[in-house]
Formats: sequence, C-alpha cells, structure tokens
Amino acid sequence: MPQSLRNFVDSIFSPPLSFLQLARSYLNNASLVAGHGISLNNYFGFFGYLPPSMQAVINSLLASIVLLAVLQLVKVIMRMYFAFKDGAKWW
Repeated sequence: MPQSLRNFVDSIFSPPLSFLQLARSYLNNASLVAGHGISLNNYFGFFGYLPPSMQAVINSLLASIVLLAVLQLVKVIMRMYFAFKDGAKWW
C-alpha cells in the first residue's frame, strides 16, 4: 500500500479511533472507582450531627426509599415481561 494512501486512510480513521481510546480509558478509570465503592459518609456526613434517634429515622427513610425503588424496578420489568408475553401469541 502506498504511503500517501495509508496516510489518507489514517487521517480518516484517526478521530474515531482516538475517541474510542479515550472512552476506553474513561471506562477503565470508572471501573477502578466502582471497585472501591462509594462512601456515603462523604454525602450524608451532616446527618452525623443529629441525635441517634433522628439518625435512625433518616436511615430508615433512606432504606425505605431504596426498597421502593427496587420494587418499582421489579414492577417495570414484570410489566415488560408480560407485555412481551402477551405480544407473542404463540407463547
């Protein structure tokens, strides 16, 4: 392959390749952060100034919000499953 043609092809595919390499490096860095986990004390540390009884109320409230969010996700997934099942008449 002639060098001028190779340079032309490289100039066409260089921006997408650099974008993909940048995305890969960002995803690698994100996996490192996800592997360490997130310390919620950094975000909810101001609740530490409350009395223990109020901290228990806040913890219960946050736990109930997470539980309701999980139940909502299960409900949405089940609706999608039943919609797919009803859509396929041969099921």
